Amino acid sequence: MFDEEAVLPLFAERLRPVLDGLFEGGSETYEVLVVDDGSRDATPVLLLREQRSWPQLRVVRLRANAGHQAALSAGLARARGQWIATLDADLQDPPELLPRMLNTARAENVDVVYAVRTDRSSDSAFKRWTAHAYYRLMQRLVGGHLTADAGDYRLMSRATVDAVNTLPDHHRVLRLVVPALGFPSATVPYARAQRAAGRTKYPLSRMLRLTVDSLTGFSVAPLRLATWFGLGGALVTAVLLAFALSADISGRTVPGWTSTFVAVAAVGTVQLLCLGLLGEYVGRLYTQMQGRPSYFVARDSLEEQLPNEAVVTALDDDLDERIRAAGR
Repeated sequence: MFDEEAVLPLFAERLRPVLDGLFEGGSETYEVLVVDDGSRDATPVLLLREQRSWPQLRVVRLRANAGHQAALSAGLARARGQWIATLDADLQDPPELLPRMLNTARAENVDVVYAVRTDRSSDSAFKRWTAHAYYRLMQRLVGGHLTADAGDYRLMSRATVDAVNTLPDHHRVLRLVVPALGFPSATVPYARAQRAAGRTKYPLSRMLRLTVDSLTGFSVAPLRLATWFGLGGALVTAVLLAFALSADISGRTVPGWTSTFVAVAAVGTVQLLCLGLLGEYVGRLYTQMQGRPSYFVARDSLEEQLPNEAVVTALDDDLDERIRAAGR
């Protein structure tokens, strides 16, 4: 969760009945681990309020906003279940699908169950087009094992999560990491809904960053572009050279134009593009060498007691005052 005060109550209302019904009888238990990705609104207070009546709710709060994939990694690192599902709080991915995913995993004896978006009519045309382009590109560069339209809503076995946690990646993209493990998997289709409340926390800039991390983290194909650009540049240079020589012979040039035109047109752009690609890989190596964590945990409610009633009441009063001031 990141700044999800508007959708959090709705999320709890829909998720808790699903899990209580799935695990009624007491033979198995569940835990809901919420990673608060440095929220700046009333999300932490609302989570504290939910904890008072929902004992299975556990909150891990990060010190600062680390990003979607880093927050998911923080959750996987601390999750304790034999089966772990990752789910965003915006309710675009329905929590009601969880029982079917768990039953599929057990019935088919697989380690991973991907929830596949077969209906994305709730998304904008631009979002659908970019998502289609992203998955097709990743399938060509990373491998055909990648399931199209399978985002970060998935169910994983304990063995899968342990394998993910052993990886040293600092900019991991889990929708590519998990399929790359090659563990037995199955899919469950669903229709993607609109965000229940609030606004998206994944603008175009973050989608572009995800694409760059996906390309440079899971494929060396961009590096090979340097070779192809070199060959293509040689062909283009030959054509431009012939054109420049014919213009020079016919006297339609000024002194120095021919050499300048050929050199700038054939070399400059290709070199800059190749240097940019190399820079992305060198930057990843540099970040990996530094060994800095992708996130820092501020608190884990499992490791501490809930505040006493007086503190909680004061937080409730402060939250109510903020809600009245905002006109909600």
